[in-house]
Amino acid sequence: MKHFVDTAQLQVKAGDGGNGCLSFRREKYIPKGGPDGGNGGDGGSIYLKASSKLHTLYDFTHRHYIKAERGGDGTSQKRTGKLGEDSIVEVPVGTIVYRVVGLPQEQKQPELLVSDNGESPEDEEGEVAIEDDGSTFTAESIESSPHLEKITDLTTDGQTFLLARAGKGGRGNTTYKSSTNQTPMEFEYGTKGDEFTVVFELKTVADIGLIGLPNAGKSTLLSVLTKAKPDIAAYPFTTLAPNLGVMDYYNDHYVLADIPGLIEGASEGKGLGDEFLRHVERTKVLVHLIDPMYDDPIASYRTIRHELEAYSQKLLEKSELVVVTKMDVPEVFARVDDIKKQFSQIGIDNVLFISAVSRIGLEELSHNMVKLYKSAPVVEEKQEEKPAGPVFTIDDVRSF
Repeated sequence: MKHFVDTAQLQVKAGDGGNGCLSFRREKYIPKGGPDGGNGGDGGSIYLKASSKLHTLYDFTHRHYIKAERGGDGTSQKRTGKLGEDSIVEVPVGTIVYRVVGLPQEQKQPELLVSDNGESPEDEEGEVAIEDDGSTFTAESIESSPHLEKITDLTTDGQTFLLARAGKGGRGNTTYKSSTNQTPMEFEYGTKGDEFTVVFELKTVADIGLIGLPNAGKSTLLSVLTKAKPDIAAYPFTTLAPNLGVMDYYNDHYVLADIPGLIEGASEGKGLGDEFLRHVERTKVLVHLIDPMYDDPIASYRTIRHELEAYSQKLLEKSELVVVTKMDVPEVFARVDDIKKQFSQIGIDNVLFISAVSRIGLEELSHNMVKLYKSAPVVEEKQEEKPAGPVFTIDDVRSF
């Protein structure tokens, strides 16, 4: 099973253009055949493609370098060099791409030992051969770093983005022939392909997020409302990564995300830390699950709200449903009126009571989630001063 990884840093290098050829036609009885040097081929570009089949950036933990093929050199007989092959890299839907800017060149691009297949070779102990130059960006530093420029946000399955543009092939001496220059000695070297360092950040794309303290019943509810099969056990932190599932409701489909349990101090790195709070940002509706068996309902609610606020004030502005779980337990059923009164005292009158195991209240919950989702404002993220790069399809590869 792959570990959940939601940040990655790597260097990308598009293919250089091939060099033009300096050549003259030399055949028997044709002493002055003229120039016949061909042009160099364009290099390969690097494209990113969002895939709904991927849910983690784990593959990049041992892949710190991505390159595309260099264009072939031009040859005699006016033959153009081979076009470099493009590199198409799949990333999960929800991946945000940043370019590292404003750092010295030697710090911007980590020193890598690159194998023939473009991957970073491992040493005898299985560690990746990459030197730590102090420019690694953590989940905590991404949002605030002045050295990261957001260039795209891949939010749709199949969305494709030109990440690194290939170099152009150089012209051969044939192209320099003119009425006044019958034996041109000029030719061009191919131009360099783009090369820079990027940071990937994954933010889960979901319509509705399930939040709450550990063991509040989020994974169980997700498995009942959708076809997802998350790990479920009676101990904290069973869920170590956001789980996604699709809920079908009267011919409409809604993506639900089970966000790993938060604890007091999560925004400061305690428990699972704030590494998963980022995945709440894209949701339109938050379903706050509360287990009344082991916790004071109001205290549990306030703990999570405090952590959301500490991470981002915008999270408190999201539409929210408060849901008390385990209604099939007699002790909880007996406290319904008391729990309603407690929440009413802090201004929350619409509290739902459910049991995912016994399927009590699930139809009402589904109805309320969909109703709230349809009435919720569109999630807007901070706009960058510089617009994100354009989205291209693979058919556009050779149009540049």
